Amino acid sequence: MNMIRFANQYPNVLDRFFDNAVKGEKLNRTSNSGSTMPSVNVVESTDAFLIEVAAPGYTKEDFNIELDDDVLVLSVEIEQNKELKEGERYTKHEFLYHSFKRSFTLPELVEKGQINAKYESGILYVSIPKKEEAKPVPVRSIKVA
Repeated sequence: MNMIRFANQYPNVLDRFFDNAVKGEKLNRTSNSGSTMPSVNVVESTDAFLIEVAAPGYTKEDFNIELDDDVLVLSVEIEQNKELKEGERYTKHEFLYHSFKRSFTLPELVEKGQINAKYESGILYVSIPKKEEAKPVPVRSIKVA
């Protein structure tokens, strides 16, 4: 029987502390369960807000998007159960369950009933249009009589 060793199976606590201190972003993207949170961009235009979630490796069916009053919740919960063929066995098996949840408090100036989402090339796009009264009024010229 061959023995496979995995280096750094239990990282040093001091190494993890300095890794997190140097990479401050890493602290913000790690949940309490240790899973990685996806990176998010929020873009505002004159007509809408666009939330871009970097989530490669999913399908559009994996996402759950809910609106609860003024809170938009994006989540994924996946459990992978791969059946092994006869004569196969795992020597190491790490991916069994993955989930994340991101919440966004929406401002009053959005059309909650018009929110749309699409998943393309590993990025989830959530478009949140603004109400008409929130959109800037174009400059108009007024003639003096």
